[in-house]
Amino acid sequence: MQPTYPMDDTQWSKLIQNVAYYFDDLTLKRGFQYYKQSRIRSFTMTEPSKITALVEGREDYRVTIDLDSFTRCHCNCPVSGHCKHMAAVLLSFAEQQNRSVQVLANAKAASFLPKTSISSPVGTDGKQQQQLKEHVSRIADGGITEWREYFAFCITPLAHTTRNPEYVDRALSSITKFKPKLSPEMDKLFTLHAHLFLLEKLAKPSANLPGQVAFTSSLGYYTQVAVSELQEAITRLLKSTLPLSPEQAQEYDLWPHIVETLSYLRREMLTESRDRLRDQPSFSLCYDLLWRNWIYPNTGGTKLYLDEIKQLQQAESELGASLSRHAWLLAQSRMYFYLKDDPKAWELLNKAAERPGLHPDELMSFTSPLLDAGEWSRLVGWLAQIGPLLSSRLYNLNNYSNSWEEAVRHLPEAEPKMWNTLATMLPISGEVYEEKLITYEKWQTWMDYQLSIGKLPSEFRVTDLQPMEKNAPEVLLPFYHQAVERFVLDKNRHSYKAAVKLLKRLSKLYKKMKQEERWEEFLIAFTTKHSRLRALQEELRKGKLIP
Repeated sequence: MQPTYPMDDTQWSKLIQNVAYYFDDLTLKRGFQYYKQSRIRSFTMTEPSKITALVEGREDYRVTIDLDSFTRCHCNCPVSGHCKHMAAVLLSFAEQQNRSVQVLANAKAASFLPKTSISSPVGTDGKQQQQLKEHVSRIADGGITEWREYFAFCITPLAHTTRNPEYVDRALSSITKFKPKLSPEMDKLFTLHAHLFLLEKLAKPSANLPGQVAFTSSLGYYTQVAVSELQEAITRLLKSTLPLSPEQAQEYDLWPHIVETLSYLRREMLTESRDRLRDQPSFSLCYDLLWRNWIYPNTGGTKLYLDEIKQLQQAESELGASLSRHAWLLAQSRMYFYLKDDPKAWELLNKAAERPGLHPDELMSFTSPLLDAGEWSRLVGWLAQIGPLLSSRLYNLNNYSNSWEEAVRHLPEAEPKMWNTLATMLPISGEVYEEKLITYEKWQTWMDYQLSIGKLPSEFRVTDLQPMEKNAPEVLLPFYHQAVERFVLDKNRHSYKAAVKLLKRLSKLYKKMKQEERWEEFLIAFTTKHSRLRALQEELRKGKLIP
């Protein structure tokens, strides 16, 4: 991706105002969904105020954005005016500028929201002050239970407040205002749990009622935005380092808190709803990141993973019907992955994928540690296993494709397995498969694939076929010849014109291959065969193919 021009605060404020003025709230919501689904491709900034991009919809739509004049923005989709494809590009631009995507997505609605105070919601009467002191005094020496009691006390005055990003800001402000000074490592854990507590409050508002779990997909739009912001903050925390050597664990008493955190996330992950997945389940992601970034890099041996497998197996009977079998099998697979027992991990992963319920990001999460560690042989095995499981058409396979690229670069002998896997994944892998065939200059295989799926030359831009015309023109001959015959069989003037265009391209190909005599023989046979088609003969003369 080309670098973007930096944007200052004044330009950012102007962008928010323009988005609020030119876009309605529904369009921004739909644009936000396209942005979340990574549908923006070929993003380019040619000037500080000019953006061009392709957005995947029912087809690829070309978007042009003029940041200085929104009236000159354009998209070639059927919608007149400012559309969701433009909104998606602007949200992607905000992300690249390290600006808040949510602020831009909420620009229209925010322009109608009343300003509210963000002062601390905790009251100031004597009784509350005493309760506050008691909660604060238990933070430093207490565990996760005491922390959560403190969080609950701090946000009590917000009980009837609308769940939106401002609610989260006010809650976090109240929680951090009174907490005592902690070591940097403990403070990071405390902050993580504050965010997890609020995530649970927003994503599972009815969790306090027995047997009742709310689905994130049923949340209101602004609550969903707040959940997304919380998840992004939690992800950043869990991707940062947390030194956890035995000495530091003893000094700061970190390890008991890590064990409590793991226990909490395990239970939440195993009972999390997986209906109508659009994003990776929140607690499943947190559980994965905790192991990947905080536990795995700081521990050795096998005991932790074997203990976790026992905990997961015990949870099956403890949680009963509330257990998510997908999450349960996935978590066990992850432990065997860390134990480097890949066949057992694959067996469990395939069981988890037997029914819909796994998010593609959960499958791809196994590849990141292998890429980081340079375990290329294992990476090849995992890519071959998870490829056929990536069955969601909405998932962008770029990360999967790039992982294969890295694996083959370091392990060239793995290339045949890459081709076999991508072929097995068709038609889901079609776009990636085609791109790689061109990159690796496998022209004949590329053409065989186009013929097998019934593609016509008219479905390609001229530039798409230029690599074949330049490097292997002979592979295009059957492609063009078959298409010409198809057009002639339609027996109408429009099709005859299309056939003549292709015949002209065939003429150039034969000339490039220095086979003019073969071309002349074909053209004579073609005109003789179709001599009774008067309209075709007229088009051939207009095209100056026959006298």
